[in-house]
Amino acid sequence: MNFDPFNLFWIFLFIASLQPAWQRRATEMRRLQALREFERQRNGRVILLIHRQESISLLGIPLSRYISIEDSEQVLRAIRLTPPNVPIDLVLHTPGGLVLATEQIARALIRHPAKVTVFVPHYAMSGGTMLALAADEIVMDENAVLGPVDPQLGNFPAASIINVVEQKPVGDIDDQTLIMADISRKAVRQVQRFVRTLLEDNIPSPKIQPERIEAIIESLTTGRVTHDYPITAEEATDLGLPVTVGLPKTIYNLMDLYPQPQGGRPTVQYIPMPYEPRIPLPQPKGRPIPEGAQAQPNRR
Repeated sequence: MNFDPFNLFWIFLFIASLQPAWQRRATEMRRLQALREFERQRNGRVILLIHRQESISLLGIPLSRYISIEDSEQVLRAIRLTPPNVPIDLVLHTPGGLVLATEQIARALIRHPAKVTVFVPHYAMSGGTMLALAADEIVMDENAVLGPVDPQLGNFPAASIINVVEQKPVGDIDDQTLIMADISRKAVRQVQRFVRTLLEDNIPSPKIQPERIEAIIESLTTGRVTHDYPITAEEATDLGLPVTVGLPKTIYNLMDLYPQPQGGRPTVQYIPMPYEPRIPLPQPKGRPIPEGAQAQPNRR
């Protein structure tokens, strides 16, 4: 049998074409193993809702992910498959998303008889915060943030559209703005009613002190701050939300298995290991040189 070096080229191409599929399969197996391990630790159902910026095929076009109808279908199915006496742990990493999908998931969570815990390793903004409000306990990293849930109409906050109508005479406002203001008032009332439903949830036990519910609704839904305002764990605690600071290490391990797709030069880079305390440098002996003084050259 004659050896043809050109055959090595085709063997290399064949192996290279299989490598991405093999890597995806290996990563998927690691994710399942990590999920099973976390479920054994928590003795409950673990659901991940993680939205990263993805890339489309080979073109590398960035695609922002958010809570969608497809997400709500999958999460609702997971909740239906969970026995009533089994706790649910929801890991959230999301900028928000569709109101319809978010409300469907949130209603399913408050109807679950067992305890529901939401873990926020980095951020859960807008609709993600609404899902956190449906939980009996919110466990956050010390640097993680939530966000306001005030409704947005297109590119404008509903509260700002209402302010325009309240500050200008009606005769100076065009019909489209008046219509938008009417829709904005309805949107604010709807969101406030739904947030109140989430906060008044008492299954398996009340999670918010009744006297603090209205203040929380006022703070989160009326547009006091911008929609991307970061609500820290300390501020969320001051509001009266059931926040606990400190995530189990397993959560960080899970997030490592859902990395941001890389394209080109990385924007963040570091050596992934803890640094040991460095040995201090020896202190110079003798009289210290005054700051700013320069050594004088030797003269003969």
